[in-house]
Amino acid sequence: MTLIAKRRFAGIAILFSIAFLGVTALSHAQESHAAPKSAVQQFKNIQVLKDIPADELVPTMQFIAGALGVECQFCHVEHAMDRDDKKEKQTARKMMAMELTINADQFDSRIVVTCYTCHRGSPHPVGIPILSAEAAAMPPHEHHHDEGEEHPNLPTAAQILDKYLAAAGGAETLHKIKTRVQKGTIDAMGEQYPIEVYSEAPEKRVSISHPSFGDSVTAYNGEAGWLATPRGMHPMSAQEASAARLDAQLYFPARIRELYQEFQVQTGDTISGHATYMIAAQGRGLPPVRLYFDQQSGLLLRLVRYAETPLGRNPTQIDYADYRDTGGLKIPFQWALTRTNGTFTIRINSVQQNVPVDEKLFVMPPALPPQESRP
Repeated sequence: MTLIAKRRFAGIAILFSIAFLGVTALSHAQESHAAPKSAVQQFKNIQVLKDIPADELVPTMQFIAGALGVECQFCHVEHAMDRDDKKEKQTARKMMAMELTINADQFDSRIVVTCYTCHRGSPHPVGIPILSAEAAAMPPHEHHHDEGEEHPNLPTAAQILDKYLAAAGGAETLHKIKTRVQKGTIDAMGEQYPIEVYSEAPEKRVSISHPSFGDSVTAYNGEAGWLATPRGMHPMSAQEASAARLDAQLYFPARIRELYQEFQVQTGDTISGHATYMIAAQGRGLPPVRLYFDQQSGLLLRLVRYAETPLGRNPTQIDYADYRDTGGLKIPFQWALTRTNGTFTIRINSVQQNVPVDEKLFVMPPALPPQESRP
């Protein structure tokens, strides 16, 4: 296999493994039966983030890569990631220590200042303000909405969620669906492969895609989740499982107020020409989300969720499109998932509801034996 082919294999494997999660922990997830380890216990040559949980290290590295707009090899030696040959790695350690100190001293250890605060997607922060006619003409305080800002002229969260549930088909029709089988294709890194998504109420979901290098599986069975490729199977970490649980909600339009308890309403972005209302929601045991609803139809057009890391939040954005009536329900036949490391799109060709689903799909297979860890 050529080097290009190997890199394509690795890149596609990562994309498929995060198909419904937006996380990259295939080779570093904890064994489900082992006691949780710290990063310094599981990985080699950890000098700054020693005490964080081991399964948070890779998402943290992913956050840094996204904040700087770089790949792993910007700081690390390929296939020898514990080595300290590159100056960029030494600088990264200093920057992480600086961020942790600032947040500890100035913000009571809350994560306020992050890598992205200065870098904004570039490895080299810009020190001089960028001028533009658009920015100069914009009055103060109109660049963005504050999270806690009140908007009395907007509908309430309850009104928006009620309209969404009605637009989706209503709770009664929704709860008549016990299973759903979707088949289609997934476009990732310029390649297209078949995919099947098996769902069972209320929160079981397994996706199986078929790239050229072998099947890739993302699964959540209502209690635990796992990721599998031809390289093997690994159980999900707690944060991975919480994201998978959110994606697995077959009755999501009816369960939002059960899953989340705190809501804030703002005017949302315009998405594909559609004005939206945005609800920022937080709840227990699930990642915080921003939900963007079409002001006219009431349907969900975008979901942005966040995974916490010791240095900042990793965002995952899912854009829903091509809603069609299926058994009295409006469901999306296309969704695109965007992470800092890329985007892939799933297009559904066929949907079957209330058909038998093999329960073996929701049984976690045996995990791989422990492997030598590396950062």
